[in-house]
Amino acid sequence: MGTPDNWRKSSYSGPGDGDSCVEIANRPTRTAIRDSKTPARATLTFPAPAFTAFVEALKRQPHP
Repeated sequence: MGTPDNWRKSSYSGPGDGDSCVEIANRPTRTAIRDSKTPARATLTFPAPAFTAFVEALKRQPHP
């Protein structure tokens, strides 16, 4: 996949906790995820359709 250059954090990352977040980078066929506190460490990658299904399942979960 190479090193994505389009990393982005969640819009829910506020000023106080902006470093405690995951970042994602989308490519046409893969989605990469990394820890924003240690961006140089390991990156996880998933097939784009699998990651989309995962996010959609999270959205369907009830919120406390």
